Parts: sequence; structure tokens; C-alpha cells
Amino acid sequence: MSIGGWIVMIMSVGSVTLLFGWCLFKVFTTPEESEKLHGFELETPDEKE
Repeated sequence: MSIGGWIVMIMSVGSVTLLFGWCLFKVFTTPEESEKLHGFELETPDEKE
């Protein structure tokens, strides 16, 4: 592989690794985030009767 290929490969793998690490950091260091999650109650039409 040429030097340009190595540079592109290292940059792409490095950027994905950094993004993954940043996401893990944000998930594990954000305090009380689970209390702010919002969802919805799934009701099917047959449960309303």
C-alpha cells in the first residue's frame, strides 16, 4: 500500500475511534441523564376495549 493509502487509513480509523471514545465519555460522565429520558406508552387498538 502506498504512503497515501496509509495516511487515509490512519486518519479514518483514528477519527472513528475518537468519535467512539467521545460518545462513551459523554454517556458515562453526564450526570442524572437517565431521569431526562422521554418515551411513550405503546397502546394497541385491542387494549383500549
